[in-house]
Amino acid sequence: MSLNIVLSTLNAKYIHTSLALRYLKAFSERDFPGIHIAEYTIKDPAMNIVSDLYSKRPDVVGFSCYIWNIEETIVVVNMLRKIMPDLTIVLGGPEVSYDTEYWMNRLPDVDYIVMGEGEETFHHLLTELRGSRALYSVFGLAYRKDDRVILNPPRPKVPLDELPTPHRFAEDVPSLANRVVYFETSRGCPFSCQFCLSSIEVGVRYFDIERTKSDLLYLIGAGAKLIKFVDRTFNIKREYALEMFDFLIQHHQGCVFQFEITADIMRPEVLDYLREHAPPGIFRFEIGVQSTNDLTNSLVKRRQNFAKLTRTVTMVKESGKIDQHLDLIAGLPEEDYGSFRKTFNDVFALGPEELQLGFLKMLRGTGMRHDADKYGYIYMDHAPYEILGNDILPFSDLVRIKRVEDVLEKYWNAHRMDHTVHYLIEREFTSAFDFFQQFGDYWEQQGWQKIGHQLEDLFTRLRSFLQHRGTEGLDVIEGLMKLDYFLNHKYKPRKIWWDFTLDKSRQASYLRLLAEQPQQVSDRFASLRIGEKELHKHVMIEVLPFRLDHYLATGELDRSGEQLLAVYFQPDAGAKPQTFTLALEAAGA
Repeated sequence: MSLNIVLSTLNAKYIHTSLALRYLKAFSERDFPGIHIAEYTIKDPAMNIVSDLYSKRPDVVGFSCYIWNIEETIVVVNMLRKIMPDLTIVLGGPEVSYDTEYWMNRLPDVDYIVMGEGEETFHHLLTELRGSRALYSVFGLAYRKDDRVILNPPRPKVPLDELPTPHRFAEDVPSLANRVVYFETSRGCPFSCQFCLSSIEVGVRYFDIERTKSDLLYLIGAGAKLIKFVDRTFNIKREYALEMFDFLIQHHQGCVFQFEITADIMRPEVLDYLREHAPPGIFRFEIGVQSTNDLTNSLVKRRQNFAKLTRTVTMVKESGKIDQHLDLIAGLPEEDYGSFRKTFNDVFALGPEELQLGFLKMLRGTGMRHDADKYGYIYMDHAPYEILGNDILPFSDLVRIKRVEDVLEKYWNAHRMDHTVHYLIEREFTSAFDFFQQFGDYWEQQGWQKIGHQLEDLFTRLRSFLQHRGTEGLDVIEGLMKLDYFLNHKYKPRKIWWDFTLDKSRQASYLRLLAEQPQQVSDRFASLRIGEKELHKHVMIEVLPFRLDHYLATGELDRSGEQLLAVYFQPDAGAKPQTFTLALEAAGA
């Protein structure tokens, strides 16, 4: 009996790809040829997903389930069961691998659940479905018998070198350049953080390094632009990490690689090697800090040396070659609002390119969920199981921190106003957290969370907030905001968010000055040889009430004279704008 098998999942975004489905297909396709992968997103209407799956006329559909897609997947499963009563529906993935009996009872439309690593179990299940249906023999499987839920014993871990590569499917090649390619060189985690599912799996297993290199060369050669390693701690073995970093440096061809690293165990010799040899921009590091509160870290069994972490993050930042994405979790045990404020400021001071502020989730199977009552946690009944408060962090404080997260994403992680935000945090607010908190509170008071925004709205809303709080020196801050606005554009912007200070005659005279005496600006500007006609077409100018060049060079504010800011938007597509300044009194203007 042949089976028409479809493997499916609902990704969080279109650019994501499911590594799990590709492992399942690779492992089973020799004995079950023609397995089809059908990926959707959680934003796709359920009717569209069901219609597409129905059109494939499957005998078996397997869904990969996670906290971000389980509820949407359930809707699809229920609809499929109604229109295809004979369809065999299988679930797998981390969300259903724990509390599996709960899921079997909650979801009567599901026939089977694969628990844990699924490659061997799913293949064995397909074999039994096609043959004698001896389901009791399929270790790692949950099924029903006489209205009872049966949970078979867990399956021993398959040696990783027995897993066929999931990266060589011809149908994936056309989209490699436009999707995130997920890649693992190992499975498991050496740490025991109680909020993380990885803490449940004991030990770390590695794929053969030569196979790993071969797969990477294939993906790079086939056009992959972003490869995200899903290893829980990529740098756990120094020699392995060094060899892989060196290999990727030699063969990257412009591809970008993102890793999860544990910063406080990063050896200085690895950092020195990266500083000396890594090309700028090809590596990104994701570092989970979560909290700088020692008691909190000890309660969740998280070993972390913040001094060593700081050293690593600082060395990486000073190299100027690797972007860093640092993660925080609000709501961990014994971390109240004040403690989290300190954690946030400790980590923001490290200057990461991105600071991800997340909220504790009580994942099924974790120690944190088991100990929830100990700390008075309340949390959502359904995925993503996010906390709603605990004994020392009430819901009202969580809501306020949510506002910090919203503004942080828009004004820091998006890097739309780096000069402005740096200035405000250093000179106008007690700390980074206080800036984002006060602005977030104001944002909500204005009802802006209910409406969208364009780029210029972000600038006018910040100005409104600063005016509301009576911020002094607003003319200087607006000058930096104007600079940031210009730097957000690759082409000369068609509109600005402020009232232009120059009338047409003054504007024309300044542009004539730039055309006739470019050396007064700088040799670099003169070397561009921009004629007056081109200046009108490709240059924006504005007068600032302080010496911008001195501030950018030293961080000191000099208001002794006005300066002309000239921004040249190069006609070449994609080129970054170039900025120039000219002291007006020096030019006799």
